[in-house]
Amino acid sequence: MVFTRIPSNLLLIAVPLAPGFVPARAAYLARMAISQMDVPTRQAYVAGIVALEERTAANAAMNTTRNIAQAAGPFSSGAVVAALGSLAIPLLIGGGLKIVYDLAIFASFRKVRPEAV
Repeated sequence: MVFTRIPSNLLLIAVPLAPGFVPARAAYLARMAISQMDVPTRQAYVAGIVALEERTAANAAMNTTRNIAQAAGPFSSGAVVAALGSLAIPLLIGGGLKIVYDLAIFASFRKVRPEAV
């Protein structure tokens, strides 16, 4: 899961660093093409590490938390753009924070093995 997200986040960082519109658009479209590849893997992993009777609740809690966290993005990005005057900064910060998050998830769960179904 982490190894599909890191390239996606590197492409997010590449968008404002691209030398022009066409390379920036290509980086963004490539990012969008691979950004959701982790969803089935994440859901299967969560289903494998929680008890059978808790799977629905675990997936619901995880998806709700992700959606609530994503809702804060536009507000925080707007505040950063207003404060610093650069549209590139939110993309750089977002990509960097997502990479740190992915590495923390990997470090936390790398030894947790899902049960066989």
